[in-house]
Amino acid sequence: MTATKALVAEPARDCPICPRLVEYRAENRAGHPDWFNGPAPSFGDPGARLLVVGLAPGRTGANRTGRPFTGDHAGVLLYETLIKTGFARGAYGARPDDGLALVDCMITNAVRCAPPGNKPLPTEEAACRPFLAARIAALPRLKAIVTLGDVSRRNVLKALGLKGSSAAPGHGVETDAAGYRIINSYHCSRLNTNTGRLTPVMFEAVFERVRGYLEN
Repeated sequence: MTATKALVAEPARDCPICPRLVEYRAENRAGHPDWFNGPAPSFGDPGARLLVVGLAPGRTGANRTGRPFTGDHAGVLLYETLIKTGFARGAYGARPDDGLALVDCMITNAVRCAPPGNKPLPTEEAACRPFLAARIAALPRLKAIVTLGDVSRRNVLKALGLKGSSAAPGHGVETDAAGYRIINSYHCSRLNTNTGRLTPVMFEAVFERVRGYLEN
């Protein structure tokens, strides 16, 4: 990874690109000055062969803690699954100093700043997409990408220079695109897990398939 790519892949701490997200960040800083309140940086192994791409930081998750999927419900299933499938070691303690380390894996988001209502606008997705493209390009050993949710899937495809519709949606659907194996998953959100749309078994199966692909 070059220094230039690393800088391009991670937005500035006070990234000014999206006015609505900047305003929301300021509101959160005013109410919670002890929170991270900024673009959540990617987390994991710079030599990773697997990249996991979420939607955006949760207000009380990564926006609070500064680490993707840390401090909210979605992170519990994600990190426990990564530990179980060998892509992480340690114990998830829902805080960035819990000592958890990713192995051959990195986690990022399609949009790096927390959006109001957990819903980024299409213009915000497009504005942040160059960071996602640079993050992908800065992983020299990358072979597989797991997309968490349909917004993530579309943004990954567009970051690779393809149409968002160029690969089929659906949990467990696999696509080879731009030299990578892309595997879709339903997002590990509280809504999906509470309703049974995504079960731990279903989620673990996605990462077992990644493991099988990387070992072939």
